[in-house]
Amino acid sequence: MGHPYAPAELQLPGYVPLQLSQSQILAPYLGTSLLLVLAIWLVSGRCRGLSKIDRLLMCWWAFTGLTHIVIEGTFVFAPGFFRKENPNYFDELWKEYSKGDSRYVARDTATLTVEAITAVLEGPASLLAVSRYPGKWLFVLTMPCCK
Repeated sequence: MGHPYAPAELQLPGYVPLQLSQSQILAPYLGTSLLLVLAIWLVSGRCRGLSKIDRLLMCWWAFTGLTHIVIEGTFVFAPGFFRKENPNYFDELWKEYSKGDSRYVARDTATLTVEAITAVLEGPASLLAVSRYPGKWLFVLTMPCCK
């Protein structure tokens, strides 16, 4: 059985085709993301002294932090996502994402290393940026340099 990834010669023994459509993958992701941002926005509204910019930044750092930990973390710690007969949502998400960048499905070492650093270090640091911890500004200023 073939696969939809480039190059066509890419060897993926045991590949199981996608079982979810793009909309079945995208809808839960967008819905969950919007709920998260809305929750952070509403909770941050109870904190006096926060400007709209502060609240928007809190939404961004929470969204990006959880994306790094949850989404990218599943890629790092689920190496056989494309082989599972009964895949979970994240396995399907990574099969779809890999259509745009086959280094993910090929488990390219450099890509895996960068994603591991992002999931384990940058994700938690992003969540720390949401807090009132005074040292958070060090993370806020250095994390964009990691991109």
